[in-house]
Amino acid sequence: MSINKTYGVFGLGRYGRAVAAELVKNGAEVLAVDKNPTLVVSAAADIPVCKCADVTDPEVIERLGVSNLDVVIVSMASNLEASVLAVTLCKEAGVQTVIAKCGSEMHQKILSRVGADRVIIPEQESGKRLAKNLLTAGFSEMMELSDEVSMIELEVKDEWVGKSLIELSLRKKYSLNVVALSGVDGINTEIDPARPLKAGEKLIVIANPLKLKKLK
Repeated sequence: MSINKTYGVFGLGRYGRAVAAELVKNGAEVLAVDKNPTLVVSAAADIPVCKCADVTDPEVIERLGVSNLDVVIVSMASNLEASVLAVTLCKEAGVQTVIAKCGSEMHQKILSRVGADRVIIPEQESGKRLAKNLLTAGFSEMMELSDEVSMIELEVKDEWVGKSLIELSLRKKYSLNVVALSGVDGINTEIDPARPLKAGEKLIVIANPLKLKKLK
């Protein structure tokens, strides 16, 4: 997932609005929907495309063009029935990735069974962090150190194979601080910067996740 994909956010409570606003802030195309007109009007200040509609209605899903979206975040944890219907309709419409917010581990299991590709308990992952992870897909965030800095596992790109860290100059080009190398022998923190990187290896770096868009 990345800035080049199209996103839908269904449910504009605090969590949903945070996800949508962060995606928009970083240049992503977002369709935000809620059936509460007050929430729609309020969110419109941060999200250009806001619609007041009931996403549990198949006709609404078709009218909104949901089948053209790459990723949909269903953020209606307080209403399990609505969440289940929205997830089901999105998958039937052909949405590749549907992420659902839930209120408990039991709801997490139910939403997974009806087709959600990923289910999030908001106490464990903030809306802003979810947006960052969506925008920097292809990288695995291991630990959030602050709002702007994370420890990230990054696959060695094909064009990096056979080149050393000295040659690649990742800190200068992409603000990546390499702290370890992960390979078949495990994680090694004693890195030889002159050794050529191998296919299948992964770099563990400290970086701002959003700056990794430069690597696309």
